[in-house]
Amino acid sequence: MDFSDAYRCSGPPPAFSPDGRFVASVAEYRLIIREVETMRVVQLYSCLDRVDSVEWSANSTHVLCGLFSRGVIQVWSVESSEWSCKIDEGPAGVAAVRWSPDGACVLVVAEFGLRVAVWSLTNRKCVYLRGPKYVDRGMAFSIDGAHLAVLERSDIKDWVSVYDTRTWSEVSHFQLQTSDAADVSWSPEGGILAAWDTCLKYKVVLADPRSGAALAAYSAYDHDALGVKLCSWSPGGELLAVGSFDRRVRLLDHITWQPLMTAEHPQAVAAPSSVLVFREEPDEQPGNTPSHPTDPFARSSYVLADLPAAVPSLKQPPGASTPKLGVGRCAWSGDGRYLATLEDSSGAAVWVWDLTAMELVAVLLHMAPITDLAWGPRGSMLAMVAGTNKVYMWTPGGATIALLPLPTMQAFGCCWNNTATTLLLRGAEAFCCCYLTG
Repeated sequence: MDFSDAYRCSGPPPAFSPDGRFVASVAEYRLIIREVETMRVVQLYSCLDRVDSVEWSANSTHVLCGLFSRGVIQVWSVESSEWSCKIDEGPAGVAAVRWSPDGACVLVVAEFGLRVAVWSLTNRKCVYLRGPKYVDRGMAFSIDGAHLAVLERSDIKDWVSVYDTRTWSEVSHFQLQTSDAADVSWSPEGGILAAWDTCLKYKVVLADPRSGAALAAYSAYDHDALGVKLCSWSPGGELLAVGSFDRRVRLLDHITWQPLMTAEHPQAVAAPSSVLVFREEPDEQPGNTPSHPTDPFARSSYVLADLPAAVPSLKQPPGASTPKLGVGRCAWSGDGRYLATLEDSSGAAVWVWDLTAMELVAVLLHMAPITDLAWGPRGSMLAMVAGTNKVYMWTPGGATIALLPLPTMQAFGCCWNNTATTLLLRGAEAFCCCYLTG
């Protein structure tokens, strides 16, 4: 691996352009666009105020910056420093902003979810949609970008409006069979819309987005316990992963909508088992003096643990409103073969499941809780970070730990570019790029 220098950033996390050639970052009120290979500054723009959000257009030619405190969105061009656009929402304010899939429109959610304004950058016209239930979720584009689904709340019921993104006209409007829906998600082929209730109830519903017809509903249990925490489609849409507070992920198949597999996250990996358990342990220092066994910043490496292997649990923070419990992260590999999961009460452990064999294949135990993980868009390479000076990598062939050569860099977040050749590592006030060298 090769590493770039560390570059200062603040506010929203740096983001790769969809074509993988550029990376956009923010330093206070400045937007900085760099080439990924050389980290050379391509464009430098000064915004009107502190930047709260950054997003690339789908064609990688423009970057929008949300200035929520001013109720303003500024759009900049990568190719021409003379082109710019400013959208002022006035008294309605700005709570969230995003691109349309074709990069021709900017969608602005007003404060308190009062409305959604769709601003066209081609004809400068604006279309208003009904206000969403949430300002930060509940709006989902179909994979082909042809439709937008918006979760709404009216008359103490959940509704979904589906819009045609070419004309922004309403295609369908229907009620969901949920008590209090938390979010919606399109299947990859675009023919099914999944919605799920908040954590107070375990229920997942599947609907036809065009007619609104209910296709199926699934509930693992009805007793008084916290329910669904997240849902995530496999890349091909054959499976829907449902993570819940009972420390399980249920993989629903797209025919019967019943679990093909229930992935449990126990406190120990039992023997006999074919699962490989990689435990991070500190290396011995010169003079055969071992590092402190609990220092997450010490030089370390993976060792294969004997079975049964205990999975450490995290202490619950006192006074927390939501318990740190349940499967809070599910990430599919680009080829759809593997699923990586994080169970919040054992946050230092990453579980990797092989969906062709429908079994657990690896557990990676770390000295610090994992703060982010990301699969490469091609193949089966998983990167993980834990807010330390290391990056952890897993492939079906094994696992390794790389020490960052930047003394002040502590990586809390990570993401790949679209070619899977560069990994962006994000710290609290800086970021760097990690280049795979074969």
